Amino acid sequence: MNQQNGAPLLEMRGINTHYGAVHILKDVELAIYPGELVCLLGGNASGKSTTLKTLLGMVSPTSGDVVLDGEVVNGKPTSYLVERGVTMVPENRRLFKRLSVKENLELGAYLRSDRSEIQRDLERVYDMFPRVKERLTQKAGTLSGGEQQMVAMGRALMSSPRVLLMDEPSMGLAPSLVQVNFELIQQIHEEGVAIFMVEQNANMALSIADRGWVLQTGRVVLDDTADQLLANPDLRASYLGEA
Repeated sequence: MNQQNGAPLLEMRGINTHYGAVHILKDVELAIYPGELVCLLGGNASGKSTTLKTLLGMVSPTSGDVVLDGEVVNGKPTSYLVERGVTMVPENRRLFKRLSVKENLELGAYLRSDRSEIQRDLERVYDMFPRVKERLTQKAGTLSGGEQQMVAMGRALMSSPRVLLMDEPSMGLAPSLVQVNFELIQQIHEEGVAIFMVEQNANMALSIADRGWVLQTGRVVLDDTADQLLANPDLRASYLGEA
């Protein structure tokens, strides 16, 4: 559901980012609207991960603004953004492997104090991921890759996000689990959470997205609806392996 009504929830305005002398992001303009699912595509070293880190306050832009709900949030700590509804499911899950599944989920709510709402969200996560509920007392490090991905998504939902940033959600998953993973992402989206997904699997990402951008050496070179991008011959040649 494409909901470009009113103001964007999270946006980048003219962002330039450097690592030392290396110019990574070049005049990047992105806008994520409430309740939509958008994806960022690009090859290795195109700047996709830097885009996510800049949105989450882990990297400070050299120029330009990151704007959340109309507020410029450059230089704010990541915790400030999390409190205001921006959460990330990191690449490779990054669970606390020695803690139980339940402890990992509870850590997602560490900035919240609304105990009854937290319990309600836990139940919601259990409903969405029944396999996670079956493994609450297990150490997170003993789970399969697909199960760890579910815990990582559940943990992110425990912060009660308005926008979920996802870094390569299909990476490292068995092919049979990739489809399941994207179905779960779609389910989260249907509950009204906006999702901004960085993903190598262009076909799968665009099949569930509303819109997409293509990043090439730090510049946005394509920006269109998912349907138009799927039909774009340049994109098909570059990212879908079709001549």
